[in-house]
Amino acid sequence: MAKIRTKKTVAKRFKVSGGGKLMRRSVGLNHLMRKKTKSRRRKLTKGVELFAGDGQRMIRMLGGRS
Repeated sequence: MAKIRTKKTVAKRFKVSGGGKLMRRSVGLNHLMRKKTKSRRRKLTKGVELFAGDGQRMIRMLGGRS
């Protein structure tokens, strides 16, 4: 049987939290910062939880079996 390989693009973009949830980076933080308020920019620095339906597929791409 072939070895389970990790999809490197998924490994770079998603991190597994301590509780087992997949976290991704917030969108909208690359440019056009001037019109965003400080509080909005600060909130965007936090990660966002991935949707549950996509999570199982991403875990499989990371090398998990579930």
